[in-house]
Amino acid sequence: MPNNLTNRRRLRVLTWHIHGNYLYYLTQAPHDFYLVTKPGSPPGYAGRSGTLPWGKNVHEVPIGDVASTDFDAVLYQHRVQWEYDRKQVLSERQRRLPCIYVEHDPPLENPYEQKHWVDDPAALLVHVTHFNRLMWDCGATPTQVIEHGVRVPDGVRYSGELGRGIVVVNHLAQRGRRLGADLFGALRAQTPLDLVGMDAARSGGIGEIPNLELAAFIARYRFFFNPIRWTSLGLAIVEAMMIGMPIVGFATTELATVIRNGENGYVHTDRQLLLEAMNDLLRDPQHARALGDAARRTAIERFHIDRFVRDWCDALSTVTG
Repeated sequence: MPNNLTNRRRLRVLTWHIHGNYLYYLTQAPHDFYLVTKPGSPPGYAGRSGTLPWGKNVHEVPIGDVASTDFDAVLYQHRVQWEYDRKQVLSERQRRLPCIYVEHDPPLENPYEQKHWVDDPAALLVHVTHFNRLMWDCGATPTQVIEHGVRVPDGVRYSGELGRGIVVVNHLAQRGRRLGADLFGALRAQTPLDLVGMDAARSGGIGEIPNLELAAFIARYRFFFNPIRWTSLGLAIVEAMMIGMPIVGFATTELATVIRNGENGYVHTDRQLLLEAMNDLLRDPQHARALGDAARRTAIERFHIDRFVRDWCDALSTVTG
């Protein structure tokens, strides 16, 4: 960790377990993170659960003990926490603490008119992509973009020997057109594609792969295909790039700024052109590897975990003064 980070005051940050992988990367920052828990570990209150190797700086705090615990800052990650937990769980003093809300998604109700529920000039609203910040109406709230940062298991690199494409989407059938369920189904009928993720079997997929095993599992596939129409930039895409995997996807949201056609993958809004690109990669493994090497260079330059940690340390330092 760079010295300018280790010399800063170590903060006690209250937050919630919303997106496991994102939380894991966030907790690489040299601060202490306290995760709100509830009995039974329901979504959003699961604490240190799962297979991720949580560090010693990640702690749990039962929801009934939050108000009596000392923190330096609060990091909200979901609307329920901002509108309910902030008012019903936190003490009056804690509600006055420096706070950040990290918005993981673009607006889901209206792509350009939706007002964000955090309309507070005393808060900082962090978006994970520039596209997201562009589309949200954030009112009087100061905003900042902190792009993703990822790390992959040591020694895991793209091999691409399997002549198929891989898709990584959780609950694809349930989430429908926004996540590209129809596009995945149509293109799978024309080129070999496998699906992994939560409830993947419902869509004819393989199933869920544990977090720590996913990079090695997908590394054998020729390319990574992203069928999603409207989303943030998926961590699975960035992780695939980091192991040296070529990306094929629709030129929507932030992905259009990450993938350059013929250089590190292919993006387009014409599904027929994407189908042709996927079939070209299946026929030409050397071309696929060249694109994957470039994708890895892009990921290292833009999504390195050290840059991500620095950005988050800067943001926390700014709000806490």
